[in-house]
Amino acid sequence: MTSLQSIDYVAIAAPLVVALVALGVLVLDTFLPPARKVVAGWVSVAGLAVAGVLLVPLVGDTRRTFCVPGDGLVLPACSYVVDELTLVFQALVVAGALVCVLLSLDTVRDTALPSGEYFFLLLSSVSGALTLAASRDLLTLVVALEVVSLPAFALVALRRFDSRSSEAALKLFLVSVVSTAVMLFGLSLVYGVTGQVHLERIATALDDPSLSQPALALGVTLALAGFGFKVAAVPFHFWAPDTYEGAPVPVAAYLSVVSKAAGFVGLALLLTEGFAPYVDSWGPAVAVVAAVTMTVGNLAALRQTRAVRLLAWSSVAQSGYMLVPLGSAVAGDVDAVLPATVAYVVAYAVMNLGAFSVVTLVGRHREANALADYRGLGRTEPLSAFALAFALACLAGLPPGLLGLFAKIVVFRAPVDQGAGWLAVVMAVNVVIGLYYYLAWATTMYARTAEDARPPSYRISWSDGVAIGATLGAALTLSVVPDTILRF
Repeated sequence: MTSLQSIDYVAIAAPLVVALVALGVLVLDTFLPPARKVVAGWVSVAGLAVAGVLLVPLVGDTRRTFCVPGDGLVLPACSYVVDELTLVFQALVVAGALVCVLLSLDTVRDTALPSGEYFFLLLSSVSGALTLAASRDLLTLVVALEVVSLPAFALVALRRFDSRSSEAALKLFLVSVVSTAVMLFGLSLVYGVTGQVHLERIATALDDPSLSQPALALGVTLALAGFGFKVAAVPFHFWAPDTYEGAPVPVAAYLSVVSKAAGFVGLALLLTEGFAPYVDSWGPAVAVVAAVTMTVGNLAALRQTRAVRLLAWSSVAQSGYMLVPLGSAVAGDVDAVLPATVAYVVAYAVMNLGAFSVVTLVGRHREANALADYRGLGRTEPLSAFALAFALACLAGLPPGLLGLFAKIVVFRAPVDQGAGWLAVVMAVNVVIGLYYYLAWATTMYARTAEDARPPSYRISWSDGVAIGATLGAALTLSVVPDTILRF
């Protein structure tokens, strides 16, 4: 009997291609003259586009690979699974990363960042995010999560002569190391008690009442704390505002959307597939974290005067909304709340990337990137101003941003249907708080200015235009036909 395992290369094609393109970009950069360094960005765009195309054959054809067969007593289990959930998040990661690369082309050139290293690190992190969405055992989950995180440290610190960038990278690194250690300790307790690493088998083992309950409860709690850092949930959120502000704006967009989406899919898989029998323990804890996260994020956002920092605190608050369905889960009904989280993460990605696309454009011309710099933008750059205003309306959940409104309704229904009415009330209050700073920023762009204070006209490159147009088009389309994502 052979010990070799068949590999479904179609199933792993997308992360494999992105990883190979990352290595190719790094090697190619060593042979490119300074005037041709932009080629690394073009190759990155092409690589992500190919990865997106390679996901198409998997639609409607669920595939499983790297499976461990059962022996009659032990259930078969898989380490890497491509199903509908996997495809949704992999498509989100590829699309989000493609927008971030487009936004990075001018940023890398204007700030003299090392092109090869920048796109190599970005694509390496993307390959980890693609793998994470398909991970179904603790080892693959942790390794993929670290592949997402480790290149992010270097991306943030790549502006080597900027003290803010170095400080931001150091904070991200220290908090990440601590959170990873906590998460690994928790997962080691789970493995020590259950003797399993596959999520399906862990769930089966947790149904055994004879297992050590205190050790399991501690392991589950510590594992959730580790993932709390990845999604910037309170009280593990302190790194986010300073890191977003110190990093290049496209990197902040990547951390806010792609990296966060990877953290959420990992958390959702761990809770709904591995720790489902312990929902009575982690459900109330996640609900409290969700309520505190959205409240702290929204209240802090009220005081911000810089665009990136406001979006950072907004991202913290949005994490709270994403956690609401998971916090509403009750015994026997865990799978019922997962679709609401999936739908909101996808909607959030579109909305936030739309806002960051315009913020990246303004940041190249106004280094401070303060909210005051957007005053009168509607007069000089009406299309960019409209794109930002529409993204903010979506984030606020206010018409005409129907994408955000529908997504919030779906999330709001989860605690109502599951009997957690208090969480729905907290969410409703926070949505009202968020209206203030989102609308205040949007109205600033259309406020009157003195003629001598007329804001400059911003040069919009083709890459900026494509990124802004794509995110605006996606937000408008999903506002008209929200069933595309809400059907989940």
